[in-house]
Parts: sequence; C-alpha cells; structure tokens
Amino acid sequence: MVRRKIDNRIRVLIENGVTLGHRTMFAIVGEKARDQVVLLHHMLSKTVVKARPSVLWCYKKDLGFSSHRKKRMKSLQKKIKSGNTYGMCILQDFEAITPNLLARTIETVEGGGIIVFLLQSMNSLKQLYTMNMDVHQRFRTEAHKDVICRFNERFLLSLASCTRCLVVDDQLNVLPISSHNLKIESVHKSDVLEEQSSLDALKESLQDTQPVSALINCCKTVDQAKAVLKFIECISEKTLRSTVSLTAARGRGKSAALGLAIAGAVTFGYSNIYISSPSPENLNTLFEFVFKGFDALGYQEHLDYGLVQSTNPEFNKATVRVNVFRDHRQTIQYIHPTDTHKLNQAELLVIDEAAAIPLPFVKAMLGPYLIFLASTINGYEGTGRSLSLKLLQQLRTQTVGSNSHNGKNEKEQQEKILIGRQLHEFTLDESIRYKPGDSVEQWLCDLLCLNATMHAPILSGCPPPDTCQLYYINRDTLFSYHKASELFLQRLVSLYVASHYKNTPNDLQMMSDAPAHHLFCLLGPVDSNKRTLPEILVVLQVCLEGEISKTSIKEGLTRGRRAAGDLIPWTIAQQYQDDDFPVLAGARIVRIATHPDYHGMGYGSRALQLLKQYYEMKIPNINENIAQEPVMEIKNVPDEAVDLLEESIEPRSSLPPLLLKLSERHPEHLDYIGVSFGVTEQLLKFWKRSNFVPTYLRQTANDITGEHSCIMLCKINTEQDNDKWLQAYWSDFRRRFLNLLSYSFNTYPASLALSILINKTISLESITLRKETLDVHFTSYDLKRLQMYSNNMADYHLIMDLLPSLARLYFLNMMGDTHFSPAQSAILLGLGLQHKTVDKLAEELNLPSSQLLGLFNRIIRKSIQYFNRVAEKYVESTMLTKESVNEEVKVNPLGGQSLHEELESAAKELKMKQRVELEKLKRENLEQYAIKGSEADWTNALSGKHSKSLISVKTGEKRPPEDNNVQEFEKKHVKKKKRHSSKL
Repeated sequence: MVRRKIDNRIRVLIENGVTLGHRTMFAIVGEKARDQVVLLHHMLSKTVVKARPSVLWCYKKDLGFSSHRKKRMKSLQKKIKSGNTYGMCILQDFEAITPNLLARTIETVEGGGIIVFLLQSMNSLKQLYTMNMDVHQRFRTEAHKDVICRFNERFLLSLASCTRCLVVDDQLNVLPISSHNLKIESVHKSDVLEEQSSLDALKESLQDTQPVSALINCCKTVDQAKAVLKFIECISEKTLRSTVSLTAARGRGKSAALGLAIAGAVTFGYSNIYISSPSPENLNTLFEFVFKGFDALGYQEHLDYGLVQSTNPEFNKATVRVNVFRDHRQTIQYIHPTDTHKLNQAELLVIDEAAAIPLPFVKAMLGPYLIFLASTINGYEGTGRSLSLKLLQQLRTQTVGSNSHNGKNEKEQQEKILIGRQLHEFTLDESIRYKPGDSVEQWLCDLLCLNATMHAPILSGCPPPDTCQLYYINRDTLFSYHKASELFLQRLVSLYVASHYKNTPNDLQMMSDAPAHHLFCLLGPVDSNKRTLPEILVVLQVCLEGEISKTSIKEGLTRGRRAAGDLIPWTIAQQYQDDDFPVLAGARIVRIATHPDYHGMGYGSRALQLLKQYYEMKIPNINENIAQEPVMEIKNVPDEAVDLLEESIEPRSSLPPLLLKLSERHPEHLDYIGVSFGVTEQLLKFWKRSNFVPTYLRQTANDITGEHSCIMLCKINTEQDNDKWLQAYWSDFRRRFLNLLSYSFNTYPASLALSILINKTISLESITLRKETLDVHFTSYDLKRLQMYSNNMADYHLIMDLLPSLARLYFLNMMGDTHFSPAQSAILLGLGLQHKTVDKLAEELNLPSSQLLGLFNRIIRKSIQYFNRVAEKYVESTMLTKESVNEEVKVNPLGGQSLHEELESAAKELKMKQRVELEKLKRENLEQYAIKGSEADWTNALSGKHSKSLISVKTGEKRPPEDNNVQEFEKKHVKKKKRHSSKL
C-alpha cells in the first residue's frame, strides 16, 4: 500500500474543533468513501485526550461494513432512546435523509466531534440535483409526478458557507467547493474556555450555600445554573404566586434544570408536586436529574424515597410517581394534561414540553400555585409559538394589569386566578454538548430556517388592504441560495412559525420539492425606487389536488388503497362514497400565514379574494400566448464529463424573477378551492366570510391541538357551473353533524356548533311540515305537554324528552317560516342535540338560568303555535276535500230546484213571515207596558235620605176590571205558596 500525504487542513480542522469544543463536518464523495471514515476516526482519537470517541453510524439498509445487524440496531435504538452523545456520526445513504433526521442526528454529536456525509453512489456533486430521494415518493401525486430537487441543490450550496466543513473525494482531496477554507490556522487553548471559568466561579461563590451549591454542581453551563438558581429562588419564597417560563432550543438542558429544581423543592418542604407532559416517556431525563439531585443532597433510594413505574405498556415502564418519606410525606406525581381537576392540593406544578400540549389544556392547568413552564421554541420537533405568542403574552398582560380587572364574567373570573402573579422568563442559549459559536449549529439553523422564529416588525406602516397585491413566488429562485432570496425565505418561514403552533424542517423540503405546491405572498404597494426587499404581509401555500383517474378511484374506494397526497379528494370520496368528486381539479390551501402584528386587519381576506379571482380567471393575463410558465429542469450530468477536482458549484445566474404578478402567469384550471384546519370559532368565522362551506368534520380530536379537523370547500366559477354537488354535500353534512352532536361534538360550545350549522353561502329551501310527519315525531299527548309548558302550567322537565325531535325538525328546516333568535337557537341546540343541562348551558352562554328558561319557553310557544297551524291546515284540507266530493256528486232524484233557487225561495218566505208579524205588533195596544207616574213623583221617590230596596210611586189610577183573570191567578199562586210552607 502506497503511503501518501493527506491535506493538512483536515488535521488542523479536527484539532481546532476539539480545542474550541465545536463540531467538524466532512462530505466524502466517491465509491470508496467509507474507507476514509477509519482515518478520520483515528485522527479524532489521537486529538482528544479522553476515551475513544463513540460512533453513530446511520444507514438505510446495508451497513458500510460487516456486522451483526440486528444486534447493532437494537443497541443503537436503546442509545438513541436514552439520548446518548456521540463523538462521531456517519450518515451513509443520502437519499434516505430528511431534514428532520438531519437535525436529530447532527444534534447528538458532542463538541469536538465529527459529522460525515458519505456520498458513495456519485461521481459528481451535481448529481445531487437530480437524485431521487425516498421522501419524494410522498410528494408525487397522479397528476403531478415531476419532482425538482431544489432542497438538495440548496443543501450543497450551503456547504460552501460553513467554515467548519470540508468537501473531499474518496482520496481525501479537498474539492473546489471548499475553496473558502484555503487557509486554516491552529487555535490555542488560551483563547477559549472563558465560559467554563465563569461557571466554576459561580459554583465556588455558592459553595457555602446549601442546598443550592449541591444542585448547582450538577449543572453543565452557566445558563443552566442561572435557571436553577431562579427556580430555587421562587421555591424559597413560598408565596406560590410566581410563574417561571423556560424556553430554549434542543439540547440546552431544560429538562435537567427542571429535575434539579424539583429536588430543591423537596428539600424546601413542598409536599404536593405535580409534573405534566404529553407522555410520561418524555420525562425520563427530568426524573433522571431529580434522582441526581437527590444523590447530591444525600437522599438514598428505599431509605428516603421510592419510585413507582407505570404499568401501562404504552409508557415502557416510565416513572410516574416518587414518594419521599425522609422528614414527612412528600409526593412527586405525574399528571396527564386533561386531569386538571386533580390539581386542587398542588403546591408546585411543572409542565415540561408545554408547546406539545394543546393550549386550552395548558391554560386550564394554571392556578394559584407555583408554576414552572418549559418548552422548545425551535428545533427539529417543531416550534411552540402558540406558547410564546399567546400564553406568555396573556401572562405578561395579566401581570401588568392586576388592579384594573373587575369583570364578573366566568371567563374573567378564571383569569383572575393569574392576576397579580409574577412572571419570570428565561432562555437557555448555551448548548450542553458543544460550546457557543459552533459553526455547524449556525449552518444547520440557516439551512433548515430554525432561527426564523423572530419576525421583524414592519416599518412601512399598514397599507389599506385594497391597495395590496398578491404575487406568485418562483420556487426555483427562492431556493437558489442567493443572498436576497435567502433573506426572503427566512422572512417567509418566520411568518409560518409565528402563525402556526408547529413547524418541522420537513415542511421546508415539501415546500421546495413537492411538484403540486405553489407559493403566493401579499405585498403592499411596491416603491420601485427602493432597493430593499418588500415586507411580506401574508403568505399562502397552495397544493393542487384532484384529477384522479377513474381506475385509481375505484381501487381506492373498493380495496381501501389510498395514494399519498390528494387529501381532500380522497377524504370526500370516502365520506360520501362519490367517485366523481376526485376527478375534479382543486386546490387546497395548506397554510395562510399573516404577519402577527397585523392580524384581524383584513389582509388574509384580501389575499384569499385575490387568489379566488386568479383561479376564476378574472385577472387578465398580459401574455395570452403562454399557457404555462416554463419549468426549469436540471440536466443530468454524464459520468465521463465531470472531474471532481475541477467541478465548480455556484448558485445559478440565469434565474427568473422571484416575484411574478398574477397577470404574468396563467392559472391552472380549477373546479374548487378547499382548506383543512382545526376548528376554532375564529378560524371558522374567517373561512365562512370567504364563502367556504364545511363538508367534513373529523370525529376524533387531534392529539396535539385537541381540535377536530374540518374540510371546507368553495366552488370556482359558480356562474357557469349549474351542478349542485356542493349543495348536496352541505345538506348531507348538516344532517350528519346534527346526529353526532350528542356524541363526538357534545363538548363543543353551543355557539361554535351553531356557527357550523349556519352558512349563508348556500341557501337550503325550508320544508313545510306535513301532519303525517308531525305525527311521526309527536303524538297528541306530546303536543298537549308542549301546550301546557308554553302556558307556564308545567315544569320544563316534563318536555325534555321531546327536545331532540323538536331540534331536529327546526335545524333541518322542516318548520317552515318559524325563526328563532341566535340565543334561542343556541339554547335549543344545547339542550336538544347536545343534551346539556340547563345549569351547564347557562354557564356556557353567560346567562342566568331564569333568563335562559324564559327564552326556552318562547321557543316552545312558537313551536306549538306552528304545530297547531299545521294541524288546523290538515283539518281544513280534509273538510275542503269532503265539500269538493259533495259538489262533484249531485243528487237530484225528483228533478226539483237547485240549491241556489231553493235558498232564494226560502228567503222570500222568511221575509213574508216577518212582514206579517210586524203588522200584528203595530195593531196591538202597547200602552199597558208604559211606566206609570210623572217625573216629579220619580224624583221625590229617588231622592229620599233612607235608601230602600222597594220604591213606590202613586199613579192615581185603578186597575181596569178586565184584569180579573190576572187577579184570580195571583190569588191561586199565593195559596199554593202557603200550603207549601205549612208542609215544610
């Protein structure tokens, strides 16, 4: 074997990394790349003073050397679970690497270690531009199959910007792409280690302070030590009115700091300590440092404390409880985020990975006790921007305005618990594994946009939404690694991060490589004289879906096979068993991110309005001859035409403009625009305002957000399309949702459920209720009960069993023109469909129970009035039918007069009788009925002082003799009375 001299820059770079505590990165190109790993490991072993560096070798299928693969895989999985730190990491199969895996593996390498990329199957670096990555299979859909590897190109170009990276061939010759490292000078130890000396000084100053000193000695960085000090300070106050927020990136020692703080709380006598996390498995590091803190404080297992492991097989025997019985009974207990009712006796609550817990659950856990919050704000598992933006902002405002809160609202009373509390915020910047200033960390953050969490405030003011325009972003230029495009990309991702609770690096690769994805941005009026990048107000990410063949649809629906992508077509086709919908062309709005300083100002609605106009082809195209913009393709490089030592890798110079006006690009033909999101009242209101209609609501909630996914659709070109498919979906969705309100959605606020049911975009015809349908739902006894309650003659419990039927009739538009107010509709929905109690619904609607029952009585009164009208119309219709039958069957056996003639003759006879009777009255003597006595006699009789029941007036006339018969009748009548009284 011929000995040859290796480039000295490789050795110096490794030695400087060990001295500075920074990581070093190599990319080895060629078939024999794996043979050089041994040499690099040998150089590293000679440089470090401690034991031989451990190696993490990551591969897809075949390891680079012979080994017992299964045994190694098991051991590697155990090490990865326990979060081991490695001295060297080899990434073998580049086609299997994803941004998430890239960040996770690189993060495990300690300071002074080496990261190696093995590009074995390539003879040219430009072959990365056309490499078929494994993840691309998920990006392809039936209608969009051509993938452009923009992420790989940007990755390769970024290697030239990393000062601690060398790209070499399989003979360790440095390639021209690493020309920025022409001269590498050695670094002396005297220039570094200031941080270590400051940490030692802090530990020495606290040497006589116990138990603080014992806990600080377990810390690895100054930031971690200061965080533990702040935790112990709040613990020692024992006021239970402090909230401490600890945020940091991955690998900063947050969980370790919390574990040491809990050990300190036990020393200070706290009895009830609760720890919450999405899963007990996430607390392995935390409990490990609780026990390390106990060891430092002199606690012994079994003598002073005992631990309890979970019996749930899903938790892998994770520790869920620690019982301390040294001085008195103390408990450290894991609690699930949903079990907030168990926190009544808590003195200290520790929430680890709070960003992974749904925000409503985190808010519900806050209470009148000491609270420690820890969360990852950026990193490979996602960002907790909802925690930092919403929760911490609320805590800040409540800390400031403690005396200006006098609301009696129940929501306000809940917030009163946090009023007057002290909020302390800490951020850990220094990594545990490597020293500050690590170039590899900076390179990784820039490549994956991990530091894009800080959005810059807009300095240009708030332009009116009507003056803003939507632009199409060319992805070839965006991911070309030019300085201007990189700055624009960082701003774009920062809006994503600020607007959504979770973003992963894999989202970046999807945004760059997925062929069906397109990017739009809303910008204010652009000043052509300025040489700066415009401020981004809104970012839209759109994914084209649909246009699936009938064969694929039948296979998918009958065999249950569902291809990657096309979320909305497959979901709707499965829910409605409609094989025509996936054939339609649609666009799904993946994300719409508005600048956080300008929420609620109409910019998002303006962007949606322009996007709909664009796909409706209402924006005229400048160049009508161009059907589609040319797709930039990267030519394959022949193996013989490339020499690695002469190949130059530079950003492309001939690139199209980054931003295109909508009039400069021809839109794709679409039938609908859709969106899928987690349902909240605010988001639902936003999408309804843009004429979107809900068609699907997932029955199971998302594990992270606690929200139900909803799909809403909006038809394009409604003037030309006479098809009623969206109206049919909407009608069927309402019917299903009404049935499920008592099951999966019974916890929804009544206002949210009512908002889902009401949509003015599509008008459904109201159905007039028929008597037959009414009889199916209500018997005559049921209607009597409703009538009794409407008249306030019965309690509402008497009719509770009738409410589901009544609510279904109303919300299915089967009660004609009957209309209830929004409050009445919410009451009917909550009681009748969600089966909530009156007290619970009154608390939810913020109404007194008496007022709620008053509105409820009006609902029943209106309903029974309508039902009575239905019954009356039915009776009227039956009577009319009988009369019509009688009119049709004319019976006239004697050949007599018609009905009209008969009535006329009867009227004439009646008039003749009346005339005869009138003449008789005129001939009779009516003087016998005259009242006797003069006016003076009556005046004297009525003006008497003593009121009498009998008044007599002298008439001066005698009864005529003709009345003898009357006198005889009166005498007989008097005699009969006397006889009757004597018998008694």
